[in-house]
Amino acid sequence: MIRPLIAVVGPTAAGKTACAVATAALCGGEIVSADSRQIYRGMDVGTGKDIGEYGAVPVHMLDIVPAGYRYNLFEYIRDAGAALDDISSRGRIAVVCGGTGMYVENLLKGIVLPQVPSDPEYRASLAGKTLAELTAMLARVKTLHNTTDTDTPARAIRALEIERYYASHPREAQAARNPQPRPALIVGVDIDRDERRRRITARLHHRLEREDMLGEVRRLLDSGIPPENLIYYGLEYKYLTEHLLGLTSYDEMFHLLETAIHQFAKRQMTWFRGMERRGFHIEWLSGADGPEVFAERTIDLYRNKFGNV
Repeated sequence: MIRPLIAVVGPTAAGKTACAVATAALCGGEIVSADSRQIYRGMDVGTGKDIGEYGAVPVHMLDIVPAGYRYNLFEYIRDAGAALDDISSRGRIAVVCGGTGMYVENLLKGIVLPQVPSDPEYRASLAGKTLAELTAMLARVKTLHNTTDTDTPARAIRALEIERYYASHPREAQAARNPQPRPALIVGVDIDRDERRRRITARLHHRLEREDMLGEVRRLLDSGIPPENLIYYGLEYKYLTEHLLGLTSYDEMFHLLETAIHQFAKRQMTWFRGMERRGFHIEWLSGADGPEVFAERTIDLYRNKFGNV
């Protein structure tokens, strides 16, 4: 029997990890991270990995690939899905925790993505086309719900390659496009906008001044990871790498990064509100009373929805 899971979502700096850990501890569950950057080894301070917060609660999907690698949605659905199945098979409750809305939504949808092989001949036929041309081609064969498939020509070509594969493999396309949703309680950590902004700025100061985030990025570069690979990860790794390359001053870096994180938090909330419009019910609970109270309220909601824990 598949055990319904709990998903704890919300914007950056909302306190999701503490709330999810308290929830998992209360129900004897295990955490499955849904953070697109905490999967990388050696990227700890910039991603807010905070390993010490988990205590004795088991956690999955942290530190599973080396920094510099470009992990994708297919890999996440495969790996996190396997973790969920394992946790459920042992009679425990999985607590998905993270702010990467695309990962959370596709995991809850029960999406099963086939491993689409590369098609060098087809890729060669698309070489030289602009991103706008590739995006227009993709829009003719699928609905573009987000910009992930079209943020670079390489991603757009891969998305076209996948659609071409689906056209000749209808059974696999059917499984990918008509998934079986996973039973879940989705709980959002509600935080006042001004408090969120205050926390983001305070946390950024702390990570730079007390946790040596700049040193972490310097060590990653010194290990041989190309600067463009770190810039690809965005936010802290983009702006700190550019500063270390001499492209910005420290003050410019701080201002640009602070602004980018505020904008990122806003985009996260836009995604979660979009999930609600797409049929996902999210129970928004305040985290102001502390993680333990949040956990108690979450478990009460779980019992009301699914029965005993």
